[in-house]
Amino acid sequence: MLKELYRKTEEEMKTALGALEKEFSTIRTGRATPAVLDTIVVDAYGSKVPIKQVASISIPDPKTIVIQPWDKSTISPIEKAILAANLGFTPTNDGRVVRIIIPALTEERRKEYVKLAKQMSESARVAIRNSRRKHKDEIKNLEKERQIGEDEMHKDIEKIQEMTDKYIAKVDSLLVEKENEIMKV
Repeated sequence: MLKELYRKTEEEMKTALGALEKEFSTIRTGRATPAVLDTIVVDAYGSKVPIKQVASISIPDPKTIVIQPWDKSTISPIEKAILAANLGFTPTNDGRVVRIIIPALTEERRKEYVKLAKQMSESARVAIRNSRRKHKDEIKNLEKERQIGEDEMHKDIEKIQEMTDKYIAKVDSLLVEKENEIMKV
């Protein structure tokens, strides 16, 4: 029973960490990455679809994103969707592909992105702590119901705390990496 509890706790903490990594990938760092387009939906074929479903995205150099639609009629909707997303990009097209030149980030904008990254990492820490609290309460309830002893309860709570500390440290290291990536000129 406790092994299942540990597994669930670790799974929840891994999920929080994975969500943070995904959120971090959407923060622009001054380098081209297809992840910055993940949130963009294109009005094509009578419905809104993710940009990945109507075009291939490539990175020919660190400052350029090339979007090659599978159907040439979607070039204009792709351009409009990128502009509407308000990411600070100005797309251009040559009739076959849409190109985005990634502008250099200003110092002020970099600091805003670092602040955003800190907020995202704090949300991940809160999710990890909530998982700890929930499972710690379950362990205390097991002790109240006399399914485990008091010594075992303290040992199990300590194990959950160690797991929490490990995942909080991973969040902190991800944040440091992202800050360095953002502030790198």
